[in-house]
Amino acid sequence: MKTVITDALCTFCGCLCDDIMIVVEDNKIIEAKHACILGSAKILGQCRLGAKNIGTHLTIKEPLMRTDKNEDFREVSYDEAIDEAARVLAISKRPLLYGWASASCEVHEKGILLAEELGAIIDNTSSVCHGPTGLAIHEKGMPSATLGQIKNRSDVIVFWGCNPVQAHPRHMSRYSTFSRGFFTEKGRKGRKIISVDVRKTHTSGVADEYVEVQQGSDYLVISALRAILSGNPDVVPDKVGNVTKEQLIKIIDILKSAKFGVIFFGMGLTQSESRYKNIDNAISLVTELNSFTKFVLMPMRGHYNVAGFNQVCTWETGFPTAVDFSRGAPYYNPGETAANDVLYRKEVDAAMIIAADAAAHFPANSVRELAKIPLIQIDPHWNSTTEIANVVIPTAMCGIEAEGTAYRMDGVSLRLRKMIDSNHPTDEEVLLKLIKRVKGIKND
Repeated sequence: MKTVITDALCTFCGCLCDDIMIVVEDNKIIEAKHACILGSAKILGQCRLGAKNIGTHLTIKEPLMRTDKNEDFREVSYDEAIDEAARVLAISKRPLLYGWASASCEVHEKGILLAEELGAIIDNTSSVCHGPTGLAIHEKGMPSATLGQIKNRSDVIVFWGCNPVQAHPRHMSRYSTFSRGFFTEKGRKGRKIISVDVRKTHTSGVADEYVEVQQGSDYLVISALRAILSGNPDVVPDKVGNVTKEQLIKIIDILKSAKFGVIFFGMGLTQSESRYKNIDNAISLVTELNSFTKFVLMPMRGHYNVAGFNQVCTWETGFPTAVDFSRGAPYYNPGETAANDVLYRKEVDAAMIIAADAAAHFPANSVRELAKIPLIQIDPHWNSTTEIANVVIPTAMCGIEAEGTAYRMDGVSLRLRKMIDSNHPTDEEVLLKLIKRVKGIKND
């Protein structure tokens, strides 16, 4: 029997597209209408394999354990895997809990409780992507909007250091470039699109104006734009960051002529030279543009609920990420308490990676350190982190096999639906058992 689920959410990227039509037959998803190629691959990729026939990017059938990382995994029960994970974390003096980007807000809440119980460091993937954005917002705030407002009102769109055509495939059609809204009935024909990047991308191929910035020169280019905007073009040299003065003046004219403008920015801005100061400067540019017209700024968040962790962590601890509970109270100091900071200093003696793939994205020195220490992975999928883990606990997939709450890249919370049943516990259930067993070990 086939069941059709309408208005389902895609849990691939920060767009959280909520118009997906799912066709379920015999507790298997056989079709994901309206989803992009990336979202569809995630929704339909549900083949779970055991320890002997597992492969990269496939989901895991049973919990796995090994004493030595040079040994092969053996399949174990959930109780045995959770008991061993609890033991490793409970006896650790400096544990790290990292990831959380592909898990629901309810899971984040339980993770923070576990971190508090352990006196651990809890950090999420934003420390290696949009962590600098958070630091800039601390200093200046951020004039922003919802994606719905942008769809209905924006007539000038800037993509700075991001490539939504490949990273967020439906962003342009649903929320920005091609979308038709209440005041944007002409769609693409009624909009000016500017792409700013260090090299030509698929997004720059769609743009009306392409600005090629010399790598690491974003701060200088933004400063030059601010100088021109303030009426001081004479202080700007003929070229700034490989961009001509004439083109910079042209860009400012386009930005000032907007009825409603938006700058979307990605890791090309947050992880290049000057880091959070790039975002700080961009916020100042947008604030100054609001003296002439309406302008907003928005980070292009990657994983579907990386923004959700920042929200939940801020409610619970007062800080968005990289929180250290070793003092008995939340302590936050990026550069000191982020995952790579403590791994670089070789402080961590045990780690738990959940809903992320640290081994695929961390610097080599951090991965080497993770490979030396007891490592627990909680994730439905086999990935690079699995290769260096001691304990692997597969869980139900949020938004497919489990319900929950997630935050879209614009800060709007949406409810994830359960679409099929699973034989696997949810992340939340595993964390609750871990908390209970860690408390039991500590009280013995």
